[in-house]
Amino acid sequence: MSKLKNEKALLKAALKVGETYAINRGYKSFGATDAAKEKIEALYRLLVNDKHIHPLPEDKEDLLSMKHKLALWIHKQLPDGHALKE
Repeated sequence: MSKLKNEKALLKAALKVGETYAINRGYKSFGATDAAKEKIEALYRLLVNDKHIHPLPEDKEDLLSMKHKLALWIHKQLPDGHALKE
């Protein structure tokens, strides 16, 4: 698993876009007290369930891998020339 150049910023963008996606799908918004770990896992599972990303093998399903998958997902969604894609 190779790290993306702006992976932290991509993850932050993925959480923002993913939360909007989840709300549009009928989920309640995340609370201010929800841990980032919970948000990441919930969004990962939602995107896997909706077949927007491929699931990780069960033995490699950890927080770091989920973060990376979300960063890859948003990276692919961004238009060419976006600051986070460089």
